[in-house]
Amino acid sequence: MAGRLAQALDRWCLRRVQGRWTRAGTDAPELDLFELPALRAEARAMRRQIDRLVHAADARLSLPLTDRQEWPLGTDWIWRPDGWRGPLPDPGEVIAGQASQVSEDLALYHDCPLSEIAFRQLRNTEGRTPFGLALEVFGFRGNFLSLSLGLPEGAATGLGPRHVLRLDAVIEADRPLRAFARLNLKHSAGLAQQTSDLTQGGEAEFDLAYAGIGEARIERAWLDLIFNDVAMTRILLRDAVLSRRPRAGL
Repeated sequence: MAGRLAQALDRWCLRRVQGRWTRAGTDAPELDLFELPALRAEARAMRRQIDRLVHAADARLSLPLTDRQEWPLGTDWIWRPDGWRGPLPDPGEVIAGQASQVSEDLALYHDCPLSEIAFRQLRNTEGRTPFGLALEVFGFRGNFLSLSLGLPEGAATGLGPRHVLRLDAVIEADRPLRAFARLNLKHSAGLAQQTSDLTQGGEAEFDLAYAGIGEARIERAWLDLIFNDVAMTRILLRDAVLSRRPRAGL
């Protein structure tokens, strides 16, 4: 009985909220200018939360029901950036500067003076994720093109020498190219980095026992996918997922 009453109360509150914002949207053109800033700020705060819910729902509902990946024994954390899980606010752009923020956890960097790089999110026709990311490079006079994956804040909590981080990526290109994955760990004593060659495939493991961090507290972590010699190349990243597990004892 209490459960049905709570559900009925939630539905009533939701109708009240919907009615309020429907009226606000209708009245906005005529509202006093002193009222609009506060109303706009409240609407933007609510929209952020709604967008988060829609993004998460789209990501989960778009996945095939048969998606079952076997993770290494002991895996206790799995993360896939937004660009592969759900639609981005801006699904495509031409990269003008040498740094471009694609989403909250994705950024593009390069050292080329030309602006002939296009980024696009597209629907995956195969694989485990509903979306993929495409990089189309035309003229390129730089040395590298990098897609940086900023790990969420909680990923660094408790991270240390006893852990192994694993990258599982699906990368396709219309010609052979050099690719690397570089793990960056910002800690209280400096910056530690580990690099793995991705040329032969999209899998890499980073054993933090060899990262040189000791017992230093990790403050931030990010992973760079680095591509060399990319002129006149289309790179399709169908998936990129990071996982963590405890390393085997010595």
